[in-house]
Amino acid sequence: MQVWHSLAELPRDLGPSVVTIGNFDGVHRGHQAVLERMVADARARGQVAIAVTFDPHPKAVHDPAHQPELVTGVVDRLERLAQTGLDGVLVIDYTLEFASQTAEEFVRAYLVEGLRAACVVVGHDTRFGRGNAGDVDTMRTLGEQYGFAVEVIDDACAVSESGRRWSSTWVRELLEKGDLPSAAEVLGRPHRLRGRVVHGDKLGREIGFPTANIDVSAGMIPRHGVYAGWLTVVDARGSAGAEALVGERLPAAVSLGLNYTVGGTDLRVEAFIIDRTGLPLYDTEVTLDLVKWRRPMLDFGGLDALVAALTEDVEWCRSVLA
Repeated sequence: MQVWHSLAELPRDLGPSVVTIGNFDGVHRGHQAVLERMVADARARGQVAIAVTFDPHPKAVHDPAHQPELVTGVVDRLERLAQTGLDGVLVIDYTLEFASQTAEEFVRAYLVEGLRAACVVVGHDTRFGRGNAGDVDTMRTLGEQYGFAVEVIDDACAVSESGRRWSSTWVRELLEKGDLPSAAEVLGRPHRLRGRVVHGDKLGREIGFPTANIDVSAGMIPRHGVYAGWLTVVDARGSAGAEALVGERLPAAVSLGLNYTVGGTDLRVEAFIIDRTGLPLYDTEVTLDLVKWRRPMLDFGGLDALVAALTEDVEWCRSVLA
């Protein structure tokens, strides 16, 4: 899948294309169903399938004081979009200047002249252009004017077996509860955090549980507590020792929250790699795929009780991940 970040990067021979537009936060099973069907339709027509998405999220630009909590960061969003079979994704740098375009200016510049759309696939509630003035009827009118078809998504393929519509909102609700298995069911995969391994206070090493402290840069922080999960090094960032670890899934007991026992006041995300020691993880970029929540963060009153609890946590995580 090709990724473009501006109109200037689009190939001159692109098209004709089938295009859809959205934030695609989480790329959950509803997104996947719609995109996979769109890709199949594009293949049948001999056309390319392209998604248009935005970074940062529009709400973060229009109301920066109330930043939306995104399920996934842009890197993981693109990785998951690629898995649907799309030929390309145009990531638009969402700014107030971009948002000032009229609906017609956006359609003409991006869909017609840039992506050479033969068909545009939209949802029933699609809004676009300055002040969100454009809707489905606007898109149909512009399609007639500029010569592209408009298809409105049939939501039937975006409804779960329970009857509830797949949605990013549903995923957030489940993550806030710590219900990782159900969140994975909606997402079609485990929930993922991404970040860089940084130096911590080394307390874990002193008590026999050395951890990788992760400065999370993307992915929604779920309910605080202890989790079973998988840590994967995705970029060694120049570490020769870590190169051999890239791509290997490492079983981990993950502590996410405040370490009350030692008076912690800052959010920490720490991963204890099970049955592996001495791994050169500092400064590497890693992902954490969280599988199951075990317990909340607790004040054990002292290090001995904390060590006993961690020992039980690790055994539980080893069993879950086995």
